[in-house]
Amino acid sequence: MSQIGKVIRLERIMNRDTKKTIIVPMDHGVTLGPLPGLINMSDMVNKVAEGGADAVLGHIGLPLHGHRAYGQDIGLILHLMGSSKLSPNPNNKVQVMTVEEALIIGADAVSVHINIGDENEGEMMIILGNVSRKCMKWGMPLVAMMYPRGKIVESEHDVEAVKLVARIGSELGADIIKTNYTGDIDSFKEVVEGCQAPVVIAGGPKIETQDDILRMVWEAIQAGGAGASMGRNVFQAPNPTKMVRALHRIVHEGWNADEAKRELK
Repeated sequence: MSQIGKVIRLERIMNRDTKKTIIVPMDHGVTLGPLPGLINMSDMVNKVAEGGADAVLGHIGLPLHGHRAYGQDIGLILHLMGSSKLSPNPNNKVQVMTVEEALIIGADAVSVHINIGDENEGEMMIILGNVSRKCMKWGMPLVAMMYPRGKIVESEHDVEAVKLVARIGSELGADIIKTNYTGDIDSFKEVVEGCQAPVVIAGGPKIETQDDILRMVWEAIQAGGAGASMGRNVFQAPNPTKMVRALHRIVHEGWNADEAKRELK
């Protein structure tokens, strides 16, 4: 019966027709503090919902202060892990919430952040396994943010490293993998084909131009990707609603980057 729960909840965060998703993470406050664009979370939730985002992702403060009590309905992914930029090792993500608490607040999915290659990789892998086990028990979809990140990692966008971290997430039970784009269609296709779960690309740090963002997402979709999970490149865009609408055209409607760019005007 738990698998029925996963199917029902996944339809809240993934388009049932395209099997793809646009997620807007808003979990940055724990790591970086009150960033521009996230000072008023309820206002930003409304803006991205209006643009057609499938879900927002954040810590418990998001549903308490900026979700569902306001404006349009949109899927909610509760992030279970965190660290701050003041930590001796910000890459060491620790668990701060539980799957059961996500159920209580009515979340549609949960997410974890795992940095493979970090000196604390083992502890994070244990968290991934435990959360995956609870998600299977309760029928809760699991989004795993899987990154190659640590002293021995030369490039977080290296295809072999990204293939590995994506595969680890799917092997340990994640329903959706979020990871770095590898820079071109052919290499990212290797990531998608080597992963049993749908793969969405991360936006990462603020990208220089909106054209570059749209091109990257279009390429990821051509490679078989399942969408995009973008925070700063959406909530710090000149017009977040228009940015999400452009992403929606690419992810769910098959437009190319040049066509989708018209939505930004």
